[in-house]
Amino acid sequence: MSAIWNGLQQLLGSTISFFYDLIPNLGVAIILLTILIGLILFPLTLKQTRSMKSMQEIQPEVKRLQKDLKHDKAALQEATMALYKEKGVNPAAGCLPLILQMPIWFALFSVLRQFANVEDPTKFIPEGSSLADAIGRFNTDFLWMDLTRAPSDAFNDGFLSALPYIITILVVMATAYWQQKQTMAKSNQDPNQKQPGQAIMKIFPVFFGFISFNLPAGLVVYFAASQIFRIGQQAFILRLDASRAEAADSAPKTSPPKSTGEKPEALPPGKKTGSGSRGSTPGSTTPKPQQGSQKNRSKKRRRR
Repeated sequence: MSAIWNGLQQLLGSTISFFYDLIPNLGVAIILLTILIGLILFPLTLKQTRSMKSMQEIQPEVKRLQKDLKHDKAALQEATMALYKEKGVNPAAGCLPLILQMPIWFALFSVLRQFANVEDPTKFIPEGSSLADAIGRFNTDFLWMDLTRAPSDAFNDGFLSALPYIITILVVMATAYWQQKQTMAKSNQDPNQKQPGQAIMKIFPVFFGFISFNLPAGLVVYFAASQIFRIGQQAFILRLDASRAEAADSAPKTSPPKSTGEKPEALPPGKKTGSGSRGSTPGSTTPKPQQGSQKNRSKKRRRR
């Protein structure tokens, strides 16, 4: 297990070092790392966004089940799971991207904290790289912040020194709130009625702001960039689904062909019709044989 953990730390350190070679700024390298991870996790983000949206849309039905089966918890649970299955909703799908990113958070925390270690600051990055040289020269600043330093430590140098850290934490809290609100379904119900997810919308941003206060600023930048990128992904997914829904609603519906009032074509001689008659169509009369041909046949009989 320790080998996997060390491998993840080395992978993050090498990736940051690669991006630093492209753009020699530690903050930009962390943002590029954030975008890369966001693209890798996009399939899960797609599933999470649609699942959260669907959960919001079926809430009226869930409320109805809770009202009808409030005295039978077993039946309520069974009916709720059946509803989820019918609508194709997975309640656990909304947590998958968050759960998968937690090991990345902890590993990135270790990497950034190691940068501030005087004894071995380049433990997780390639030796002789541009990033290793920058760390040796303590060149780890981004937007007036030392990314290896926690916001709580910045207050020791005064409020002005801590102000960039505070702004970054506020960005984390605001983006966390907007990310949750973005997938909330619009409801035509009573506006005073509490909508599902409101408690999470209040707790989640505060939680992120609280933990960011004592983490390295580089990890706080990762939080902010990750959530901003996620907001963009969710906006793209929601707009794509809305466009598909509009296209489906505007598509012409097939209908049975209308009668033109024209008479059916006459069937060829010898063709059976639905009434079993030959050489005639319904409503038509059989043509009489010509009189000239009958006289010729009678004359031949007399000669014989």
